[in-house]
Amino acid sequence: MGGVEVRRVDEGLWHWTAPHPDWKPGDDWEQDVGCVYWEADDAVVLVDPLVPSDDADRGTFLDALDRDVERIGLPVAILLTCEWHARSQAELAARYDARVVASPTTEGLPGGATATSVPEEVVYWLPAARALVPGDTLLGSAAGLTLCPASWFEDRGGIDELAQALEPLLELPVERVLTTHGPPVLADGHAALARALGAAL
Repeated sequence: MGGVEVRRVDEGLWHWTAPHPDWKPGDDWEQDVGCVYWEADDAVVLVDPLVPSDDADRGTFLDALDRDVERIGLPVAILLTCEWHARSQAELAARYDARVVASPTTEGLPGGATATSVPEEVVYWLPAARALVPGDTLLGSAAGLTLCPASWFEDRGGIDELAQALEPLLELPVERVLTTHGPPVLADGHAALARALGAAL
């Protein structure tokens, strides 16, 4: 089991991974899953947050997050890309009296964020960070980005429908794609997204 890994992406933008407690050998997804911390102009935003379960990592992580939330002095908002990414949202919502966005919406998101809907999920656009945050639709890979396996989407319209739903994202000036599964794309995100969708469309 890996430990928590925290990466500074840019000023006020962090991506961290932690082992998912429900993962088991043989699953078709990696044990470590990604989460996002973003300092928007009107909130501290956490996307699909997972607090590490290891006692030492948990304490260190929460202490650091407490300090950041206190330093920023803004409300905390928790955005979920899909309902099965609830993870630590209940604990953190209670800890910070946070607003939770758990269903697709484009209204009133912090920092001018927007949400592109695909069946049962959303992909968030964080404009000041020039970052996309997908749930299970786009995966990080050694080559950059790929669409999720067709088996993940076969009961939700098929992979072609997914690619078509994601195509409007190509209109955005994407620099980064902060993935849940696989390594994040930290530069030339638009090109990586175009390649991933081009392979499917």
